[in-house]
Amino acid sequence: MQKIKNSKMNDINKKLSYVDHLAIVVDSIPQSVKYYSLHFNCKVRYKDSTWAMLEFENINLALVSKDEHPNHIAIVSEKKIKSKDIQFHRDGIGYLYVQDPDSNYIELIDRKS
Repeated sequence: MQKIKNSKMNDINKKLSYVDHLAIVVDSIPQSVKYYSLHFNCKVRYKDSTWAMLEFENINLALVSKDEHPNHIAIVSEKKIKSKDIQFHRDGIGYLYVQDPDSNYIELIDRKS
C-alpha cells in the first residue's frame, strides 16, 4: 500500500469525478446483505461469498470480507491511472489502493483500463 504525497494527490484530484462506493468489512456477507435489504431500501447489484454491492439512491455500499478488501472509500478516475501497482477486479476494471495521511484507504477506480 502506498501513501500518496500531496503534490501527487493534487495531480490525481484534477482527474477524479465521483465517489463510487464506500466499503465496510463485515463478518458474514449473507447476513449483512439480508440486514441491509430488510432495513433499508436498497438493491443488491452483486453478491458472492466474499463481497456484495448494494445500491442506494445516492451511493453504493460494498460489504466485504476482511480477507478480500479493507474498509475504504472508492473514487472513480476520469483518466487512466498510470501505476505499476494497478490491479484488476474480476470484471476487468483497474484499481489501486492508496492511503491518506491518516492511513484511511482510498480505492482509485480506473474505468478506462
